[in-house]
Amino acid sequence: MIKFRRLLKSFTYAFKGLYKVFKEEQNLKIQSFIALAVVAAGFIFNIKKTEWLIIILFIVLVILMEIVNSAVERVTDILKPRIHDYVKEIKDIMAAAVMVSSVAAAIIGLIIFWPYLFG
Repeated sequence: MIKFRRLLKSFTYAFKGLYKVFKEEQNLKIQSFIALAVVAAGFIFNIKKTEWLIIILFIVLVILMEIVNSAVERVTDILKPRIHDYVKEIKDIMAAAVMVSSVAAAIIGLIIFWPYLFG
């Protein structure tokens, strides 16, 4: 049986976490602004259903990667570089994951919107 009080608590914690990351992470604010601009462009150009699906998938991917990056950074901050040299490498690798997802999203965005802008 579903315990709705417990479920509500879970959602409350999730929204607190999302609020904290959004409040403290500059990159997430930038990525969210770009996502809103892309969504607005999707409405302006009346993009196709499949294009919406791809756009939404990549927006979610980038935001998820940023949230995971933030969580991993906090965990590694507990260790501090003086405890282990891998801390900096872990942070760099996570930053690379966010960058790769962001670049992929930008390329997909260009592929989708190019015909609407210049076609």
